[in-house]
Amino acid sequence: MPRPSNPDLEEQILKAARKLWKKGGESALTMRAVAEAAGTNTPAVYRRFRDREDILRALLQCIRLEFAAVLRAAPSPEDACERYVDYGLSHPHEYELFYRHEYELFYSAHSIRAGARNTVGRPARDAMSKKLAEKFGGAPEDHKRLNVSLWMLAHGATMLMIGKTILPKEVQESRATFTAAVAALLENHDF
Repeated sequence: MPRPSNPDLEEQILKAARKLWKKGGESALTMRAVAEAAGTNTPAVYRRFRDREDILRALLQCIRLEFAAVLRAAPSPEDACERYVDYGLSHPHEYELFYRHEYELFYSAHSIRAGARNTVGRPARDAMSKKLAEKFGGAPEDHKRLNVSLWMLAHGATMLMIGKTILPKEVQESRATFTAAVAALLENHDF
């Protein structure tokens, strides 16, 4: 008699994968380790996810949505930028997955040949575009250059702090500098 299907198993697998990724990054995420952490067996994982990259894609989609929700909850573009950096600093492994692996998982020739699909788009970018349109008027796409500028600034600041290129004793001053740079970009947004 076949075993009944567990409708929550895919979610269990993704939760287990996220815990493993958060704990040990890329090297901790093997199909066998995911199966064990999810309380199942490796064939059950393979029935739901083609390979490790497939798990990473699904994990990245979940993180994208979570990150976008953080930005959408911000009352202003300024606060969204601060929350951006806060998210990256409090979730460094997720942030690494988000930016270090996005291209190879969705846009590289290998992933395209494998049939990889980005089903959620870029919700964080869209959330910030809406914040900018709310502040300055117009349509979200009218603020593309400003959005990219803020993203580059926030990403750079986040990576410098995650990598400790900005020393821990300099973080408070660096955050103040970041906040001032965001304010200056928003004040001079006519580019």
